[in-house]
Amino acid sequence: QAQLVESGGGLVQAGDSLRLSCAASGLTFNIYAMAWFRQAPGKEREFVAVVSRSGDTTTYATSVKGRFTISRENAKKTVYLQMDSLKPEDTAVYYCAAKWVANTNAYGVGANEYRYWGQGTQVTVSS
Repeated sequence: QAQLVESGGGLVQAGDSLRLSCAASGLTFNIYAMAWFRQAPGKEREFVAVVSRSGDTTTYATSVKGRFTISRENAKKTVYLQMDSLKPEDTAVYYCAAKWVANTNAYGVGANEYRYWGQGTQVTVSS
């Protein structure tokens, strides 16, 4: 049974950094594109970043481009989200998600494209 477990969230001040991790089990990790989404209170879940199964292709939401970096280690079945220069508007529950893809550099940005989801980790940024 596939399982994704996020960690690394917490309470930080504006301008600080956090690194989220998502450990996968029960799936062949290197055939899945991996993404991070987030959901703030009262808002819909939104796309943050995605990395292709090879790790060669990444895409970011405009709101985080230049501040967040997604990466993966296939040998460890783990995907990361390095978040720098955090802002109060980054406050949300962050989820990792997995999408099976046939092509090495394929990915998706829609939440409904992803089959497997983690339970989420809270990130709170104070001003």
